[in-house]
Amino acid sequence: MKIVTLTLNPALDKSTRVEQLQPTKKLRCENPVYEAGGGGINISRAIKILGGNSLAMYAAGGPAGETIHDLLAEDGIEQQWIKVKNPTRVNLVVMEKSTNHRYRFGMPGAALDAGEQDSIMEAIRNLPGDVEYIVGSGSLPPGVSADFYGSIVNLAKKRNIKCLIDTSGEALMRVAEKGPCIMKPNLGELSRLAGKDELSGLEQEDIARRIISEGKAEILIVSMGARGAMVATKERIEYVIPPTVKQKSTVGAGDSMVAGLLLSLSRGEKILDAVKWGVAAGTAATMTPGTELCRRDDVERIFSWLKNNHQSE
Repeated sequence: MKIVTLTLNPALDKSTRVEQLQPTKKLRCENPVYEAGGGGINISRAIKILGGNSLAMYAAGGPAGETIHDLLAEDGIEQQWIKVKNPTRVNLVVMEKSTNHRYRFGMPGAALDAGEQDSIMEAIRNLPGDVEYIVGSGSLPPGVSADFYGSIVNLAKKRNIKCLIDTSGEALMRVAEKGPCIMKPNLGELSRLAGKDELSGLEQEDIARRIISEGKAEILIVSMGARGAMVATKERIEYVIPPTVKQKSTVGAGDSMVAGLLLSLSRGEKILDAVKWGVAAGTAATMTPGTELCRRDDVERIFSWLKNNHQSE
């Protein structure tokens, strides 16, 4: 197993549809749909869609934890469930049919105590020797230090495992100090890494070069939404710009992008082609409704377009 995904703050995503949201009235909802959620879990699900395999490692508890385990098993995803005592959160997504508006209710994550955090680190220490990539994705739950992802980076380096961290806020700032192999900030996160409120298009390349020269990342992939991604290494900066598509939902686009990128890298492809796979997967995810991730045929079609219409600058 070359890729391991880690989800510290998973969620069971429950979605339903209702004709119209109204206060105080009892609203008649359609039968709910349940999906295993959280950054790393979504990446493992997208890798499976794209024809690859990964190990989904996650900390979960209670009935929602049981359901997440069962849903991943149904999808044929290899998993390592680190059981914790607090029940995992259940998020709610409601689609209002009269307007096609989607309302997302995110619940607070369950706290992890020191012993549970130690169990996660021990599980990483005991990963098999063929693991090449570990991705830590998503927010940190209550009780977990902003330095936790940095500890994972340090451990991964000792194991000679390449690390991709996809997080935000203080956790992103702290992990940058440890120099993960790959970082995937968006433009807002890139500006925070630079200590600025916002960046102009003229500044982003200089900031990316500075982050790499300071040793905060070996590869920096800046996601730019519908405009694709900027790829920065010590040698060069490139842009991967996708075709214009009809967007239905941006939910899961970032996780799909990471899935395409890592699966491609694990197969030995060069970084620019790997980012094209990532951009293709992220773009494909915006073409699907609701919380659905990318579809493989869409990804392959967009990647083919990117290969034939080289958009790097």
